[in-house]
Amino acid sequence: MSNWLLSIVAHDASGRPDKGEGILRALNLKPQNPEARMRKLRIIEHVSLDGVIQHSDDGDFFPHSDWTAPYRTPAGRDAMLAAYGGSFDLVLGRRTYDIWSGFWPHAPRSPMADGLNAATKYIATHRPEGLEWGPFVRLGPDIIEGICRIKAQDGPDLILSGSSTLTSPLLEHGLADDVLLAVYPVLLGTGKRLFAEKTSPRSFELVGTEAFPSGIIFSTYKFVGPLKQGSSPSRQP
Repeated sequence: MSNWLLSIVAHDASGRPDKGEGILRALNLKPQNPEARMRKLRIIEHVSLDGVIQHSDDGDFFPHSDWTAPYRTPAGRDAMLAAYGGSFDLVLGRRTYDIWSGFWPHAPRSPMADGLNAATKYIATHRPEGLEWGPFVRLGPDIIEGICRIKAQDGPDLILSGSSTLTSPLLEHGLADDVLLAVYPVLLGTGKRLFAEKTSPRSFELVGTEAFPSGIIFSTYKFVGPLKQGSSPSRQP
């Protein structure tokens, strides 16, 4: 997708993230149901205080597998289920898809397991082999254009979790409607981060927060626009 097309997709004339009309104009798409709204995409990540979202050894000798386990509680589980919503589809990178497909199809029945197994998985991958956990759809060679298209289709809202290679591009192009961070009171020091190095500076608005006795804090943000800066040198110590 060309740079000018991405600019149309990502922002409206005011510079704020586009709410869907620009996506349709840029790709010459029409909603399958003219009365339907654009599908929303929510990023949900379990993150350490230093921004790590990696939870397992992905062949890179990550030493802190399953570091969220000591903080799991019924209250946190119920809040996360509510954040996913009653019906949803998934946007996943290939590595996250492979990890989840080795666990969730065989997990005991639960509201989360049932929801994840039933969801359509939209997968960013160049390798068609090994895709067995369905239902699934490959996003195609142009990931951004593929996500634009599925947002314009009928269906439930979309959840992206894990998939560190996708978080920054989705925010870069204004395709994520909000970001929910479940922040854990741990410092890991190594691992894949939520945002890639040299991700463009951004401003976000805090729209909700909830703290749990376990120490986890759920914070939900909406994208506001480019980074805001003061006009004078900082005098902070």
